[in-house]
Amino acid sequence: MSDSVAGGSIRINERIRLNAEHIATALENHMLSAFAPDARKELRMFSAGEAAEILGISASFLRKLHFENKIDDVHTSSGGRRYYSAADLAAIRDHLDRAAKQPGTYRRGRRPGDKVQVLSFLNFKGGSGKTTSTIHAAQRLALKGYRILCVDIDPQASLTTLFGYRPEVDFLDTGTIYDAISYSDPVPLSQVIQKTFFHGIDLAPAGLILQEFEHETPRALMNNIQPPFYSRMATALSEVEADYDLILFDCPPQLGYLTMSALCASTGLFITVVPNMLDVASMSQFLQMSADLLDVVSQAGAEMDYDFLRFLINRLEPNDGPQQQVVAFLRNLFGKEVMTNAMLKSTAISDAGLTHQTIYEVERGQFNRNTYDRAVDSLNGVNDEIESLIQSAWGR
Repeated sequence: MSDSVAGGSIRINERIRLNAEHIATALENHMLSAFAPDARKELRMFSAGEAAEILGISASFLRKLHFENKIDDVHTSSGGRRYYSAADLAAIRDHLDRAAKQPGTYRRGRRPGDKVQVLSFLNFKGGSGKTTSTIHAAQRLALKGYRILCVDIDPQASLTTLFGYRPEVDFLDTGTIYDAISYSDPVPLSQVIQKTFFHGIDLAPAGLILQEFEHETPRALMNNIQPPFYSRMATALSEVEADYDLILFDCPPQLGYLTMSALCASTGLFITVVPNMLDVASMSQFLQMSADLLDVVSQAGAEMDYDFLRFLINRLEPNDGPQQQVVAFLRNLFGKEVMTNAMLKSTAISDAGLTHQTIYEVERGQFNRNTYDRAVDSLNGVNDEIESLIQSAWGR
């Protein structure tokens, strides 16, 4: 097909629409080849070693629980190896906690008096790993027994896609978080929350319709529609927060009204940053703009008290000298606000993403084992550090 029409120009609207149709068809074909038609994702089972690590016990103690018939039988392979579903892990965790001398040793979620922890993952720059960080944190913490709600507020809906939905089909006009924060007849958030294939995680999906919130907010401010944009997310969450220990926001890569509404509902903030100077310079602008806008909404009455803020180093290559210099620069600037653990750049993580999966969903045998183990260790380190921040915020 020729690029040009009369006069040597192209009709950009027609060309973009054609490109959009081509990529939608290609993505549909890719998903059909990766998953059976109409199939929903299913979480794999975990080996005994993985189960013991997730539960925080030794493999020998796990075997002892089976030997003494203190826990139910699980799936066993023809070779005698045990494999555990996420539901199995939850049941074993319940048993361990009931038997523990100190309640809450194995079930570390909210207790009476603890406020729900609402965590936002964001940056001004696309490609900084916000969605990857959000979903891996959610999955690791769900496996460790936390009740989690993921809220996707990025109109591109990458997080929603990773949970096995097709936003352009499933949530084209309705069924997203937009329905709960809309200025016109908002619905209870519980009506849009979806169960996911991952035990312990619910999802408030996103879709392109979310962009309407950005367009409608200036008019709503002019007309003094209540509650204002910065309170609408917190208002929506208040209906369901008793059902969860943690609520995680995947924010869009821009500082719009959606991001501001999430920030005003949050108790903790993770700013993802790729360690190169261009990204750090971009982050500098992002932080300045954030501070200025948060000043405005704070003066308007928004809640600004956070339990913690952390910079999360993403896509780190440990043998890259310039990257290590940038990390040292950030640690010198921000001290303990830079997380001790970093997410490594890994072919295992990117290869898993080709089939819309995470490192916790794929089988170790599909990858070079050393590469897989390094990626898992990196993610576990980050997410366990996040867990320690949550526990500290609850006074433990």
